[in-house]
Amino acid sequence: MASSGDDIIDDIKSQFIDNNLINTKWKPLSLTLVEYPEGDMIGMFLALISLMPFAIIAGFITLILFRRDLHTIFYFMGIVVNEIVGLSLKYTIKEARPIRRDVVYVEYGMPSAHSQFMWFFAAYTTLFVCIRMHRNNNSTVSERFWKWTIVGGCVGVAIAVTYSRIYLQYHTISQVFCGMLVGATMGILWFTLTHLVFTPFFPIIVTWKISEYFMLRDTTLIPNVLWFEYTNIRTETRKRSRKLVSMKSQ
Repeated sequence: MASSGDDIIDDIKSQFIDNNLINTKWKPLSLTLVEYPEGDMIGMFLALISLMPFAIIAGFITLILFRRDLHTIFYFMGIVVNEIVGLSLKYTIKEARPIRRDVVYVEYGMPSAHSQFMWFFAAYTTLFVCIRMHRNNNSTVSERFWKWTIVGGCVGVAIAVTYSRIYLQYHTISQVFCGMLVGATMGILWFTLTHLVFTPFFPIIVTWKISEYFMLRDTTLIPNVLWFEYTNIRTETRKRSRKLVSMKSQ
């Protein structure tokens, strides 16, 4: 009797679950879902490239958590503002995505968020490298090479991501061009605002108690942060090593 009762309860549960699954409307997370033509290696490559904005965001979050530089934080704030502007334009213009596949898009396509994001990043980084990092007129050939490599890489990736949205039929040419224009304009405006308005307040911000608690730092006056940290860590390591040796010898 007990087993038959359990079987009845199991049948009721299974029917209830099956009915719920049947009646539930499933929706894919389009944030990271990218489709490409089966067997198309170029399409697969461009699909991977189109995920670059998420890699950049992950990089920013990592830098903010572990380096806590004010300029990086304000750079990321600009990215957030750029995304808000893009969403506002999408729901103001309300232009549908291209209908070229058996897919019903529920999101608007004007402007392309991927294109806007990448061109904001490319414009801001280009200005940062050419203006903020151009403090020493006697920079070596190696330093100039790496500066222009960074600029070329950012612009190249931005072009690739922009093209991927057309190739994979997620956006029209006008939509990615609009995203490119809005993103580049926002990047230039936000860099100008950060460089001329926000940066002069960084020395004041780092003296706040909350800034000291979160260990926020201002590296504006340091032209090469990597070299500065490398030389200081090396010097401190050698000093501590000599001190440790002297303590052991006593």
